[in-house]
Amino acid sequence: MDPVAIVKDFLDALENRDLSRAQAHLGPGFGMVFPGGRTYGSLEAFVAGAKGRYAWVRKRHDPVDVAPSGAETVVYIYGTLYGAWLDDTAFEGIRYIDRFVLRDGKIIDQLVWNDLAEARTRLASEKAA
Repeated sequence: MDPVAIVKDFLDALENRDLSRAQAHLGPGFGMVFPGGRTYGSLEAFVAGAKGRYAWVRKRHDPVDVAPSGAETVVYIYGTLYGAWLDDTAFEGIRYIDRFVLRDGKIIDQLVWNDLAEARTRLASEKAA
């Protein structure tokens, strides 16, 4: 399967909380690192951590970059996030970049960068004003 298709199906499964489908894309030793150094070794831990941050979130993807690296393939997928905060206030246009490492057609590593915390801080500041 194409590395980009694997990553996109994984992200779609996570967005829809189809953890068994998402898990099928993961290889041994999989780990996720999010802004602030938050690390997750399982999808269940990731979902539990997300419950305190937003009600739901989806990704709009821009072009994807693929870089073969020996036995591994690195996929960068980027775009914007949209969704709703815990109080159901909508958000959109929040930048993100995800870097995936795949080995033998399985995701073994995901690094995430996004402006979610900055957007949440800006919203709190606007509500306080």
